[in-house]
Amino acid sequence: MTATGGGRTGFDTVLVANRGEIAVRIIRTLRRMGLTSVAVHSDADAGARHVAEADVAVRLGPAPAAESYLHVERLLAAAERTGAGAVHPGYGFLAENAAFARAVAEAGLAFVGPPAEAIEVMGDKIRAKQAVAAAGVPVVPGGHGEDLLAVARELGMPVLLKPSAGGGGKGMRLVRDAARLPEEIEAARRTARSAFGDDTLLVERWVDRPRHIEVQVLADGAGRVLHLGERECSLQRRHQKIVEEAPSPLLDEATRAAMGRAAVRAAGACGYRGAGTVEFIVAGHGVGGEHYFMEMNTRLQVEHPVTELVTGLDLVEWQLRIAAGEELPFGQDEIACTGHAVEARVCAETARLTEADGERRVDFLPSTGPVLLVEEPAGEGVRVDSGIAAGTEVGAHYDPLLAKVVAHGPDRPTALRRLRAALGRTTVLGVETNTAFLRALLDHPRVRSGDLHTGLVDADAAELLPDGVPEEVYAAAALLRQAALEPTPGPDGWLDPFAVPSGWRLGGRPAPVPHRLRAAGAEPVTVWVAEGSVRIEHRSGSGSGSGAGSGSGEERGTPARLLSVGEREARLEYAGRVLRVTHAPVPGGRWLGMDGGAWRLLDHDPVVSRGGTAQPGAESLTAPMPGTVTVVKAAVGDAVAAGQSLLVVEAMKMEHPIVAPHAGTLTALEVAAGDTVAMDQVLAVVTPDPGEEP
Repeated sequence: MTATGGGRTGFDTVLVANRGEIAVRIIRTLRRMGLTSVAVHSDADAGARHVAEADVAVRLGPAPAAESYLHVERLLAAAERTGAGAVHPGYGFLAENAAFARAVAEAGLAFVGPPAEAIEVMGDKIRAKQAVAAAGVPVVPGGHGEDLLAVARELGMPVLLKPSAGGGGKGMRLVRDAARLPEEIEAARRTARSAFGDDTLLVERWVDRPRHIEVQVLADGAGRVLHLGERECSLQRRHQKIVEEAPSPLLDEATRAAMGRAAVRAAGACGYRGAGTVEFIVAGHGVGGEHYFMEMNTRLQVEHPVTELVTGLDLVEWQLRIAAGEELPFGQDEIACTGHAVEARVCAETARLTEADGERRVDFLPSTGPVLLVEEPAGEGVRVDSGIAAGTEVGAHYDPLLAKVVAHGPDRPTALRRLRAALGRTTVLGVETNTAFLRALLDHPRVRSGDLHTGLVDADAAELLPDGVPEEVYAAAALLRQAALEPTPGPDGWLDPFAVPSGWRLGGRPAPVPHRLRAAGAEPVTVWVAEGSVRIEHRSGSGSGSGAGSGSGEERGTPARLLSVGEREARLEYAGRVLRVTHAPVPGGRWLGMDGGAWRLLDHDPVVSRGGTAQPGAESLTAPMPGTVTVVKAAVGDAVAAGQSLLVVEAMKMEHPIVAPHAGTLTALEVAAGDTVAMDQVLAVVTPDPGEEP
């Protein structure tokens, strides 16, 4: 069925109590329906895209969420000042806060979401499991209480620790070793307390190789509850979804129908109203009907666009209509799903590969900075929900989600192919993103076949990382750098040959010109630019082209030249291929984008890089992102083991342990718990013991 268009509701103005891409997406529907949109913003978001696109914008306060997006009194005052008749909470922040829903209703406004009582029941994972179990919905075996150790040991390893008050995967910890339970429980409580203000945990039996499948429900105020099909959300990283699709490639029709009925019963068990999602764990291959209730998200989900694309329904519109008192005019039999849709979450983050105890691990850390250039894909079946524009400042205060790229097609292979191509046309320069990683994931053989489970991404992440900076990116950076050095001819057209950066020399052909470059996480390289070719020499002395590097750049290189250079893009011919490169200058270098990837390449000064007086073998540990030190676990003079966690930095609602790179002694500690740190700030120094190799 298709969504009804542009009708009016019982209110004319809606305040969107959120930010980023979800605020922009809600504003889009409000505009289509002829409703006035009110944006709210912190000082950090004064120039944000959602502020620019709304009809009215109201400042809330400083950047910390507690002083802005979580400040209930200021939100209600903004609604009163602008004449808003309804508040849409989006997701995150106060979207699943029963006290906020109640405060909105008490202020005489429509809350675009479920009743506060439903949020309370489903927001407490313990109560939620009890409520749905009473309604006949299967639940995962588990327990709670003061002695979580005893409960976990009774269930048997492995177990999953979950904050009772939380959602979105935050604070969840998989524990396979009973000896680590005390430490993991402490860390889970700390995260839960920080994120949700409640450190109550529950523990559940871990289902190995589980599928994460959720069902979208829609309920009106007259008691009609419908389901809109399921979404497959098994592609996760550290319990955070990164790719979702509808429908699931796993389910047969019988299991799909059974899960739909279970979702409707779960929503009915708490008197639900509006759009919500019932999440299930499906054991193994799951076709036999083994599905267990996990939780209910009493809000719009990040991945709601895939359901919209296969059903033709605008879920935000129906949230607004139901909040205004309308009843659903269609029944379960009238809902039909057509084709297949897949969504990928583009986040501001950088991947770091580490090796400890013979195990390779990928950590995704938040990336911050100003967005210098944005290009979003378009085309048949492609949709982008984005919250950024050139000039957006991506900081450490909020979630790193920047945009969602979604593709729809008549079948799953077509949708996957369209999404991968769309990600290749997605460009964000100024902050690092996971776009290239997502493209590689979509091309994973098991993803293409639909053989998914929630541990797939974590298990194969190291193999999905791009293999360093592509040679053609180094070539483009050097050629653009050389082009920028070209002098301007005088009024008479004369060009000083000594000013030309071509390695000009008397009586011979031009000498190759070296350009020394470095990228984050990579060794410096030297790119020798000659007429019509480049040669890339890595630190080891090997380079592209023939022969080993001699440091002269005289060896034959790869044919390469710039075909055109514009303010935002350049055309590069490299090894017989013509490539499009986007670029944006920064002090000391430039950002380059190609095929969905982005790299910051800076000029490298080998003399400056060798500076410093640190003790031989000592290694400084620096902050991988701006954040706050939450825990310090060692003191100066302590003997530490390789891989030992020394302190924890929290940023963008995620904890990042800082570990010893090698065995030795902690000889310097520059921070304390509670300190705010900048990216690359020195936190501690570990010096190897005499006679030990670092």
